[in-house]
Amino acid sequence: MTERQKDRPWLMRTYAGHSTAEASNELYRRNLAKGQTGLSVAFDLPTQTGYDPDHILARGEVGRVGVPVSHLGDMRRLFQDIPLEQMNTSMTINATAMWLLALYQVVAEEQGADVTKLQGTTQNDIVKEYLSRGTHVFPPGPSLRLTTDMIAYTVNHIPKWNPINICSYHLQEAGATPVQEIAYAMSTAIAVLDAVRDSGQVPQERMGDVVARISFFVNAGVRFVEEMCKMRAFTRIWDKVTRERYGIENAKQRRFRYGVQVNSLGLTEAQPENNVQRIVLEMLAVTLSKDARARAVQLPAWNEALGLPRPWDQQWSLRIQQVLAHESDLLEYEDIFAGSHVIEAKVEDLVTESLAEIERIQEMGGAMAAVESGYLKSQLVSSHAERRARIEAGDEKIVGVNCYESTEPNPLTADLDTAIMSVDPAVEGGVVRALQNWRDTRYQPPFNHPRPCKALEKLKEAAAGDANLMEATVECARAGVTTGEWAGALREVFGEFRAPTGVSSAPVAVSAEEGTPMAVVREKVDRTARELGSGKLRLLVGKPGLDGHSNGAEQIAVRARDAGFEVVYQGIRLTPEQIVSAALAEDVHCVGLSILSGSHAELVPDVLDRLREAGAVDIPVIVGGIIPNGDADQLKRAGVAAVFTPKDFGITEIIGRIVDEIRKANKLDPLEVPA
Repeated sequence: MTERQKDRPWLMRTYAGHSTAEASNELYRRNLAKGQTGLSVAFDLPTQTGYDPDHILARGEVGRVGVPVSHLGDMRRLFQDIPLEQMNTSMTINATAMWLLALYQVVAEEQGADVTKLQGTTQNDIVKEYLSRGTHVFPPGPSLRLTTDMIAYTVNHIPKWNPINICSYHLQEAGATPVQEIAYAMSTAIAVLDAVRDSGQVPQERMGDVVARISFFVNAGVRFVEEMCKMRAFTRIWDKVTRERYGIENAKQRRFRYGVQVNSLGLTEAQPENNVQRIVLEMLAVTLSKDARARAVQLPAWNEALGLPRPWDQQWSLRIQQVLAHESDLLEYEDIFAGSHVIEAKVEDLVTESLAEIERIQEMGGAMAAVESGYLKSQLVSSHAERRARIEAGDEKIVGVNCYESTEPNPLTADLDTAIMSVDPAVEGGVVRALQNWRDTRYQPPFNHPRPCKALEKLKEAAAGDANLMEATVECARAGVTTGEWAGALREVFGEFRAPTGVSSAPVAVSAEEGTPMAVVREKVDRTARELGSGKLRLLVGKPGLDGHSNGAEQIAVRARDAGFEVVYQGIRLTPEQIVSAALAEDVHCVGLSILSGSHAELVPDVLDRLREAGAVDIPVIVGGIIPNGDADQLKRAGVAAVFTPKDFGITEIIGRIVDEIRKANKLDPLEVPA
């Protein structure tokens, strides 16, 4: 047998960045030395949402879930000694994507790079921010304009760059079924391509160049046969849409190009060692099938449900990819599923159902209209609620969580404080001081930036008109403007946007028939409300800080509503002051705070202090999120009534615990009814 030449492996990345530009640069250079073939930059939440590190909303969030990049100096330091002309860099950034690409371009120019050779991707899918991730800044119309302007600019000036990574990843995290994931991502792509075509910035004969640079960022769950079929369905629908709607004749330009981060939603805090085999199965879903193979893969680490992975944990995930690509014979064969009637039937079903849902969204006026009406969000909240209900009922099995729960002691987590990485709280102060120094010295040698106010005025003029905003943004980058100044100028012109939460319109997911756990909790809620002389128990669900992962908060809000609570949920991105004001104005019986970004140590005590100052000592505060055990103990000592983490997957049980805490705070006798 003649030995067949192996296909080239996919790009191997690790999603990374934390603390400071200096610390992240060191991490990137270490990862590249270990055989990583591309960079994937994680930015912190202030950078993602257009705030400088000294803004009130940035408190507790600086350097937590990624690297803070506040200006050109930070971007220079982030990529010091990394030749950008030779690099393929993915940047996970959306609302402020234009700004970060401008900084990247200017740093590349300073390195002497030919910007036409720059390769990489900016995520830049704003639609999914309104639905799942929550780092949107501006209303849908201006957001789509920023994306459109960036696409037109890169096609003309940075032709190898992917200016958008349309994300189905976060849709699955927010509860999307495979059909919803395909349909909503494709509807977003249609909205973006229509906007570029209709803007007049790219002539019709160059639309093929635009389509060829559209990439997708996809999630792969543990149901790996279904996930692999989903990818084949994606490729067929993309080929059909680009050929029929946009007239793209070149098959190479119509190719479905996607990168993957496999599913973090399914990673468990209980028996976290099981996450390794989950990650492997999920990777196989997007690599086994040559005709629908990912172009880039990044894997989460086994301990991400516990906290921030260490470099060693990220190395383990990189090695998983390298073993598959270099030790196995996977890359020696044509597509191994071609001709399978089982796969073909499943793909055909997904294509048919997805096209029907895409058509439904087009009839509503497209993806933007379906966002503004709340349709897409309510569908996702509903799907997620149904999934949670299946897990709680045991119909959907999760090993170590709702079955096979007995376990030997885990040596990997024997010392939890060393099993994850923590960001030193002092980092934030250092970043803020460095920012102040930048503002004070940006006009002086060696930088001699022109005064940023002129560049910002030009940006606002462009935003008020119809000029392409990328040119003015690049000038802001060169002028030493900060992230908060750039976004602040556009906020003045465009305004801000609060997305629909999808909670009020989500249908009931868990029945309250007699004898069910939900019926027991409803009785507890009703009885407690009667004893307190209140028409209904009132729960405020709050998202302090910049963490936009609202799935957990939404599921608590929906289940509490179904249990008989009156729920106050105003969405994401609130200050402790706003949360306490709402709690007092609505006369709530409990405040529930949801934080997944690691800012709980700063923000939760602030809420507690403000409630005490207002004399509301009888309102219990509960907290949910990714919170290490040591931090949970500290929060309880500070006065938090209960802390819930991913291992507490029974939402109905959590609602029962909330009632118990309300009774305790109001000195009512405990109920002898199990929750």
